[in-house]
Amino acid sequence: MTTIAIIGAGKGLGLATARRFGQEGHSVALIARNQDNLDSLASTLTSEGITAQGFPADVRDTATLQASLDEAVEQLGPIEVLQYSPVPAKEFMRPVLETAAEDLTGPVELSIYGPVTAARQVIPGMRTLGRGTILFVNGSSAVRPLGAVAGTSVAFAGESAYSQLLHEALAPEGIHVGQLIIPLGIGGGDPDHDPDALAERLWRIHTDHGDFRTFVKPLD
Repeated sequence: MTTIAIIGAGKGLGLATARRFGQEGHSVALIARNQDNLDSLASTLTSEGITAQGFPADVRDTATLQASLDEAVEQLGPIEVLQYSPVPAKEFMRPVLETAAEDLTGPVELSIYGPVTAARQVIPGMRTLGRGTILFVNGSSAVRPLGAVAGTSVAFAGESAYSQLLHEALAPEGIHVGQLIIPLGIGGGDPDHDPDALAERLWRIHTDHGDFRTFVKPLD
């Protein structure tokens, strides 16, 4: 049995993705900062017959993120799928003219350093398996920067560049890297943006190994 590791796991998309992959036989490693929240999610999944466990980590702390991914492998088995989808903090979303250099530290740690750390931690195991998928989940500012959310726009652009480079480098090895762009956010009454619908999209990206970037809906 292989594992999906969900970084930034929460009760919305994280839980829906965990449930979708768990129903296909994957163990689920839930990674986020709050152990109590992780335990609650894991309990929900376990009650549904899915093997799941929480591993606390702050994605802006390289050592704790590496340790959590290592522990997930030890406890649940090799990581075949990695989903990177932590939610940016509100303070990362300042207007461009109010954004100083130091205001970019947090966004860059979250959306560039974190993905690089996570990917480098799981790629060796995927190479051993001979397969794998790395999923990046972003809002529209990853491909169309918005002046109202400068920090996130700058950092998401870096994450997009890195993930596309990974896609090109790893495709010959049978490891797929895909980015899902969610223009309107998660939920909100739009059926295509419902967590379960988004989880199904992520499952299809994993199984189909299609293009690098998938849009839930076209950008206007």
